[in-house]
Amino acid sequence: MRRISIIGIGRLGGALAIALARKGFLIENLIARKPEKAQIISDFVGGNLMNFSPEDLSEISSDIIFIATQDFEIENTARVLAENLKGKPVVFHTSGSLSSEMLQNLREIGCTVGSFHPLVSISESILGANRFENVYFCIEGDAEAVEIAENIAADLGGKYFTIESKHKTLYHAAAVTASGHVIALFDAAIEMLAKCGVDEDRSKEILLPLIKSTVENLNEQTTAEALTGTFARADVETLEKHLQVLRENVSDEALEVYLQLGERSTHLAEKQGADKAKLAEIREKISLAKKKC
Repeated sequence: MRRISIIGIGRLGGALAIALARKGFLIENLIARKPEKAQIISDFVGGNLMNFSPEDLSEISSDIIFIATQDFEIENTARVLAENLKGKPVVFHTSGSLSSEMLQNLREIGCTVGSFHPLVSISESILGANRFENVYFCIEGDAEAVEIAENIAADLGGKYFTIESKHKTLYHAAAVTASGHVIALFDAAIEMLAKCGVDEDRSKEILLPLIKSTVENLNEQTTAEALTGTFARADVETLEKHLQVLRENVSDEALEVYLQLGERSTHLAEKQGADKAKLAEIREKISLAKKKC
């Protein structure tokens, strides 16, 4: 049985603890600066609740350690671990934006290190524990750590891919754009629909099936093929109407989002074979509208 300790029992750390325990891993230790907050996770998985202190860290004898703290705490956590560990476990951090280089102090004392980032949105630990199935994990680090991480991802029902350490932050920017920015975009759409007299909850209910159908299209088509609507048709007249009502009804921020994404959409529409002259006209109108923002 593989023995695991997790440092940082927030949303992701807690979700990992529960999901790994369900797959037969022994969660030995849950380490948190405020262990009382980790009690609910301990109720699910057992595990010894520990403080983040040199004395407690020196007692860790697990085969694998996950550092699931906030990004700014990872390097210092690795340093304190390196100064106090008695064994040489495999150590992963779960940051999306940082590479395994943040664990260099541990590498120098003989630990094998890597990063292990599930490409999934986890807003709460208990629900999040159910969301690793078919999810991709971004993995990088020492060869042995990568192999172990791949096996763990597979045990969780996930898939995996590896990247060079130097690309970790760019990978994370892509993830934020595909997930967090989609939420921000959805919020801008709700702002627009609110001006039609539809409240936020109803707006969400109305727009979600549209989002789901778009995702289904993306599952079967390229981004260019999946594009629909005004820009896919190079519909100059509808664009003009959109710009007029947006200027009159929504924030400058929401209008700017529309314009920026509209410009990107023209490139996809061109790949679809949309009328180039009309697309050029759309780009010109977008450019003029940006100057007025």
